[in-house]
Amino acid sequence: MSNSLRIIPLGGLGEIGKNMMAICYQKDIIVIDCGLGFPAEDEYGVDYIIPNYKFLVENKNYIKGIILTHGHEDHIGGINHFLEAISNLTTLPTIYGTKLTIGLTECKISRKLIDRVSLKVIQTRQKINLSSFKIEFLKVCHSIADSIGLVIETPIGNIVHTGDFKFDPTPIDGIVSDYFKFAEIGEKGVLLLMSDSTNVTREGFTPSEKEVSNGLINAIGTAEGRVIVTTFASNIHRVQQIINISHKFNRKVVLLGKSMEKVTKKAIELGYLKCPENILIEESEIDNYKDNELSLLTTGSQGEPMSALTRIANDQHWIKVKKGDKIIISAVPIPGNEKMVFSTINKLFARGAEVVYESYNQLHVSGHASQEELKLMINLTKPKYFVPIHGENRHLIHHRELAKKLNIKEENIFVLNNGDILEVDKIHAEIKGKVPAEKVLVDKQGKIYLEEEVVNERRLIAEDGIIVVTVNIFKNQVLENPNIVSKGFIDTNIFSKISQSLKDRIDNFLSKNKENLNIEKDISNLIKDYITSYTGRKPIVSSIINKIDLKS
Repeated sequence: MSNSLRIIPLGGLGEIGKNMMAICYQKDIIVIDCGLGFPAEDEYGVDYIIPNYKFLVENKNYIKGIILTHGHEDHIGGINHFLEAISNLTTLPTIYGTKLTIGLTECKISRKLIDRVSLKVIQTRQKINLSSFKIEFLKVCHSIADSIGLVIETPIGNIVHTGDFKFDPTPIDGIVSDYFKFAEIGEKGVLLLMSDSTNVTREGFTPSEKEVSNGLINAIGTAEGRVIVTTFASNIHRVQQIINISHKFNRKVVLLGKSMEKVTKKAIELGYLKCPENILIEESEIDNYKDNELSLLTTGSQGEPMSALTRIANDQHWIKVKKGDKIIISAVPIPGNEKMVFSTINKLFARGAEVVYESYNQLHVSGHASQEELKLMINLTKPKYFVPIHGENRHLIHHRELAKKLNIKEENIFVLNNGDILEVDKIHAEIKGKVPAEKVLVDKQGKIYLEEEVVNERRLIAEDGIIVVTVNIFKNQVLENPNIVSKGFIDTNIFSKISQSLKDRIDNFLSKNKENLNIEKDISNLIKDYITSYTGRKPIVSSIINKIDLKS
């Protein structure tokens, strides 16, 4: 049995989202985060994407605990799927996180599992023992309250996992990242640092969350009619600012969208949001107030098709855009969402609203560390080995180059892919093997798991349509020209020419293959190949082969 540590990312590397990491020593495993990702525009019918858990399912008896670094969807959104995958365990692994993270996670777990899983609230600087691992939780600033980084003591050395972080000197809640503890562990010795790479291409320092305040004050304070503000529901500190500024300008706040309502109310319940008395009103009360007395706080900052703001933009919501409305987008598009976001913005402009967004106003700051903060993290912890995490390939590679400038040896830096097994000991580290880590595509609100092949077929249908060919065969001859119908194909006028030519080709094939037992499959392939070669396109081709027996 190996005495090396094994670091196995199952998601979050080479991509934005679905973060999940397994750390193994001998037979002990801890899991860090269990998130989901969002589909690309051409992944039709996919609601979201989760990691491939096969390795962990096969080794479920050795999982000592699940640690969640914070409450964003890309870190906790896949937790119920994972628990279902290992639900035949007599005792499910304990889940650890801060109070807000556990509160949001509790909402993710199904009724049939919630009574079987232990959710443990931890405090910053608290230490726990999980078999071979001793874990200390360190406060970090991020765009959601109660975020943590991890110091993991192992039999062969210390690991630092930053989680998503930035070094905000003036956070809204007044609790700064734990510089002292990161420096202290750096003095003791760090074998491996795994650090957030999301903002590595941005120079300097990420601005403080407090810097958004002036932009919001200006945007809300100059509005003459209704204000409709959209931001990430999980950005509790941003929501707090919007509520405070609305109160300053004598506006009531209405929560629109299930996730905005759920997260905000949970944050109030747990004490993370402080609301002036009677500032929150129900949707049904809107008509009781003048337009300049209302702030509508809504989901939809990423152009999500079913979000409240997108439905408002599409005129599919009971809230209708009218002259005098000011719509404030206090967020920036996640990579891949740009088209959806700007489509929503354009539709809102077309409906007569004034739309203000980050490109022209200080309405958003990132929750991720920029270059100088990333350098500071490396300098504080002084690791022997370095693994950039949480980012697309370009982010990971830029982070590698940044670490090299800080005198981390190139051979000690590992840019991993999901599924890679990085083996680390006190004097050596190398990538040894791989576990399954393909995307798992989820459809129908989590009820159906899609194979990549299904989505590829949908993509082909979207690009070139679908063609259905019906062939009637009697006594090894085609009775008449095949019938061809299509949906979404570029040109149906050519079907009469194709039909006659297909009949001749199939008749010729039948005369040479009278004893062929796979005749239907072979004819289907012949039809597909011929249509592709004739049209120069690759539609989905479905063939119906009818063998007719006139005696019946």
